Amino acid sequence: MLSAVGLSGVQDAQAQKSAAASTELTNSRASLIGATREFKSGSENLLRLQEAEIAKATAKLEELRRLVAEGLVAKNELRESEQALATIQARIETTRRQIADSDQTIAEILAAEEFAKSQSVVPANRALTKPRSYLTPTVLRYNGPTNWSLANLGDIQGFFSSKFGRSLPTSAIGQSGTHNQLGFDHRHAVDVALHPDSLEGKVLISYLQSQGIPFLAFRAAVPGVATGPHIHIGSPSHRLV
Repeated sequence: MLSAVGLSGVQDAQAQKSAAASTELTNSRASLIGATREFKSGSENLLRLQEAEIAKATAKLEELRRLVAEGLVAKNELRESEQALATIQARIETTRRQIADSDQTIAEILAAEEFAKSQSVVPANRALTKPRSYLTPTVLRYNGPTNWSLANLGDIQGFFSSKFGRSLPTSAIGQSGTHNQLGFDHRHAVDVALHPDSLEGKVLISYLQSQGIPFLAFRAAVPGVATGPHIHIGSPSHRLV
């Protein structure tokens, strides 16, 4: 049996190991973000060169079309020029996808980091309340400790706009005709038209958890409960009497 001193030593060693692992993970994420940003920068430089190249190829093609129309150049030379232009256009599309993929990779890493921080750091005003989550193949339920209301929607909207440069895609704020038909009291909740597994959905869910805001995330329609995939912000709706 371990003595009190021995047990304390084991706990200290475990804490140091956990801290070292956390630091290593943070450094790994930072390194990955740095490498991704460097790759994106290189892709952006390449894109500028490709755009200049396609401008020249387009101008050359237009000139060849004029010469072919005047009978000064053979049509096969025109076809070769068209094929060359199509090849450059395909390369540009590939480069643009690489830039978009880089942005998505960075966003996913940052979202994962924010979520990890929210799980490891508990604000003092929530220290006595342990949030609970329930997960099924279709529904994720998070019982956050924050007493959230529609008056606080602006904070969520501001966060989402700062992350994605567009408005939070709300499909219902408070009670709606659909909720009346379903028989649910939705007066103190908001529905967001995002799939929970999408990038924007994951980032929003991570933010809600970090703030202790309760929510329900539906991956698919649930008969009598949800008409399709969405994120319900606020406590679960109760049946109307």
